[in-house]
Amino acid sequence: MDERYNVLFEPVKIGPVTAKNRFFAVAHSAGMGFAQPHATAALRAMKAEGGWAVVCTGVCEIDETSDMMGHQNDRLWDDHDVACHRLATDEIHKHGSLAAVELAHLGLGARNLYSRVPALGPGSLKCTSSYVPTQSMPMTIADIQAFRAAHRRAVGRAVAAGYDIVYVYAAHDRALPLHFLSTRYNKRTDEYGGSLENRMRLLKELIEDTIDEVRGRCAVAVRFAVHDFTGAISAKEEGRAVIEALGELPDLWDVNVSPWSFDSSTARFAEEGFQDEYIGFVKALTSKPVVGVGRFTSPDAMVSRIRRGLVDFVGAARPSIADPFIPEKVRTGRIEEIRECIGCNVCASTEMYGVPIRCTQNATIGEEWRKAWHPERTSKFPGQQSALIIGAGPAGLEAALTLAQRGVEVSIVDRESDLGGRIEWESKLPGAQTLARVRDHRIYQLERMSNVQIYRRSPVGVDDILQFGAQRIVLATGSHWRTDGVGPATPNGITGLEHVHILSPEAVVGGAAIAGPVVVYDDDHYYVGHAVAEWLRAKGYDVTLVTPLADVSQWSYYTLELRRIEERLEDAGITCVTKTRIKAGRSGALLLASGRKESSIACGTFVPVTLRTPDRMLMDELEARRSEWQNAGVESVDLIGDAMAPGTVAAAVYAGAAYARELGEARRSESFLRERAVL
Repeated sequence: MDERYNVLFEPVKIGPVTAKNRFFAVAHSAGMGFAQPHATAALRAMKAEGGWAVVCTGVCEIDETSDMMGHQNDRLWDDHDVACHRLATDEIHKHGSLAAVELAHLGLGARNLYSRVPALGPGSLKCTSSYVPTQSMPMTIADIQAFRAAHRRAVGRAVAAGYDIVYVYAAHDRALPLHFLSTRYNKRTDEYGGSLENRMRLLKELIEDTIDEVRGRCAVAVRFAVHDFTGAISAKEEGRAVIEALGELPDLWDVNVSPWSFDSSTARFAEEGFQDEYIGFVKALTSKPVVGVGRFTSPDAMVSRIRRGLVDFVGAARPSIADPFIPEKVRTGRIEEIRECIGCNVCASTEMYGVPIRCTQNATIGEEWRKAWHPERTSKFPGQQSALIIGAGPAGLEAALTLAQRGVEVSIVDRESDLGGRIEWESKLPGAQTLARVRDHRIYQLERMSNVQIYRRSPVGVDDILQFGAQRIVLATGSHWRTDGVGPATPNGITGLEHVHILSPEAVVGGAAIAGPVVVYDDDHYYVGHAVAEWLRAKGYDVTLVTPLADVSQWSYYTLELRRIEERLEDAGITCVTKTRIKAGRSGALLLASGRKESSIACGTFVPVTLRTPDRMLMDELEARRSEWQNAGVESVDLIGDAMAPGTVAAAVYAGAAYARELGEARRSESFLRERAVL
């Protein structure tokens, strides 16, 4: 290990327990929770194996009043849940790591759609989760006492489950004690309202209750948002005052900013270490160890935070998802092998959907139990095998790297001089630069491997493929954006487009001639539409972004970006027209339809972002010559990634991993392993 990083591997005492190093895998949902305890345990265990000194659960509901059914959180409602959590704590402890649990009541954010009990809040307020049309009940003093008792019982269950650190949760604008603290929600006039001392009373009582309940058997931590971008809590005022008043109570402070969309800011809106300016005051006000986050992927950046006295632990959620083995790679001098988080929040999108977690960089996350996938190990392929992979986009690169790790002789061919497929141009879009990490990490690893050959600027046809001599043919030929307007809102296309200058998103970024004004039509609803509009606006063009949905880039709600994208487009001077489809092209104009109303808009260049066409011509040609495969030594031909089903970069990477990991493997007795209810 490089001695510069020695400080990261110093043990740190947290109350009655000691962490073996300064790497702290903070709480995040895995989308499996109480319904899939084996899968959840396997995921957390992988982080412990990867060297994280502390591994935390996600939000862990304490009882039926904190029900978040649909988001598949962890639960400690009863003794059955204790047994489920034991699966995780036992596995974490096997690797010498501490297990932490984030006991949480989301207050106004607890939907209680399963339990059907009223939401709890400091007053009668609108519930904040997923636009549920209900209000909370204003908690009486008796209700507060009942909540404290319920939280205390959950603390007892956490200790019984084997946790070394038990959290009190007051972060992300979605925690009951934070709702009491915030003047945005708390308008009470009793001892729990008014002054800051009164508003922080519930948080203080929960900390004291937790300390009393654990009785020194484990450490007590507080996760607290010291700054809230809604304006309710300021790091310079309320956040500082809370730490000044309560700083010595718990054994550890895990500090961040709020709401969640800011704490988990994407790379589009924040750089590595962006929270420093908000949390930097905390260590000066408490003698207890402090955890801070900031999407850290660089060990030098981590060391800097320790040396400068900002934090005692380097906290990570998303980086620990992208690479559970960051600590071990730093320890063993393999920094260049770290899969850096790209800050895309595909992981957050799965929490919003309530499905098992996934990651653009790490295809194995969430598959540790179901498929027994390990991020650092693959099974060796039985016997000698050779594979020809056509297309060096995300699916092709992942398939090539995984097959090569399995000992297969791999040849990867691409018609372009620059590898990466769609990543090559998408990473040039505003806010998408970190996508390049997906390409660069894999190319770097491939270029170091003796069983890999890379052929650039090498377009191939069927004859070339059949003459190559490879046993496995993998077609990762990608897809391209349609320019006929066919999409969800216009399934039959857009008439009259022959009168309009049309460019695909690829062509725009590739340098094609553009005439203004430009109309971008986004019926894809992720990042390409708005990012192309931003790219064009930065070049000085007048840009109008039209979408048939009520919000621009509506799927970005799931990546926690929607409202901030709207603000960014407004700041850039881009006109956004929602709930409108493009009906037809005219000479120098487009006909728009919104409900029954029609209007016209001037258009010099039209950029439709609607659907992609899979590039499967080679597959069709090879299928037509299937009779020649055997004589050519071809055992299989497979289409993967966008060439089969266009989707996210994460989906393409997963497709490449699934193909390469499952090739030659005996099928399970059940094709899809799932956790089952025991009847």
